[in-house]
Amino acid sequence: MTKSYSIAVIPGDGTGPEVVAEGVKVLKTAADTFGFKLNFTNYPLGGDHYLKTGEILSDKTIADLKKADAIFLGAIGNPKVKPGILEKGILLKLRFDLDQYINLRPVKLYEGVETPLKDKGPDEIDFVVVRENSEGLYTGAGGCLKKGTPDEVAVQESINTRKGVERCIRYAFEYCRKRNKGKKLTLCGKTNVLTHAFDLWERAFYAVAEEYPDIKTDYAHVDATCMWMVKNPEWFDVIVTDNMFGDIITDLGAMIQGGMGIAAGGNINPEGVSMFEPIGGSAPKYTGMQVINPLAAISATQLLLETLGEADAAARVEASVKKVLKDDIKDVSAGRMGFTTSGVGDLVAGYVKNGIPEVGA
Repeated sequence: MTKSYSIAVIPGDGTGPEVVAEGVKVLKTAADTFGFKLNFTNYPLGGDHYLKTGEILSDKTIADLKKADAIFLGAIGNPKVKPGILEKGILLKLRFDLDQYINLRPVKLYEGVETPLKDKGPDEIDFVVVRENSEGLYTGAGGCLKKGTPDEVAVQESINTRKGVERCIRYAFEYCRKRNKGKKLTLCGKTNVLTHAFDLWERAFYAVAEEYPDIKTDYAHVDATCMWMVKNPEWFDVIVTDNMFGDIITDLGAMIQGGMGIAAGGNINPEGVSMFEPIGGSAPKYTGMQVINPLAAISATQLLLETLGEADAAARVEASVKKVLKDDIKDVSAGRMGFTTSGVGDLVAGYVKNGIPEVGA
């Protein structure tokens, strides 16, 4: 019997619909090639929908999304909407309501892509960040007193529960074991200053580590992590960290792997529905121009397929992306690829369908 999956698609704002179209194209090709079925349902969430209807994200939509096997997101962000409304009302709400407690960010440099790091290449830049995605400073706990006055006080609290911290750490250990590369897991924190939160993180980390004797462990302050990601990225295999630090170091990771145009990530609920997206924003100035790079969105479909268990299809997508980066496009930057957005999608879909040609073929 043919396997069938329900995929919820949120094209979103700006260039989101353009890159999502190419991701869907590649997904359809992979399904046809590897013998499974995908059923797509579009949801018009984002700035335009909000400005037109006043609705950000309804309870009914949340209920519908919970029934999907995976969510494919383009981008959220509209310059006509006040910052924070869409980000909190859609992105954070989806993560919290769907309990997507892991943000998974591969940091991988492919051949043919330039990195700003001198003398570093694909062999040195290949690690994964596991970021706690549902607690920390992003819960919104805190408040303001005497706002707008000289006596204003603003408090933002980082919420860390033993359950939330431990399940993130355990996921990271399992992922490190499955990845089977360096088999080393690094805890990134700030134990010398954030003595309450990261005391909890550190105790949980080493308690769980006892169950994984095959995984080497170490610790690095977040500032040192940033330094070593630039100086010696090859030191890292898998990094686990909290919500805020993970948000920061993954953007650094995107830069050293070649930029936002190539970086993809997943918001994972191992027991529920997960959401996959390109890391770059909506890039509204490029909307409709067909110049934006869709490879980050296409790489997000690779993560989506892996999570669904379609490993062969996922591997073919990654191999196709690597082929395009090495041999076809000139640059990963918008407008400098040598192909349109849809043209790059066609290249990847062609390799997914027909396979990667042998050298000299």
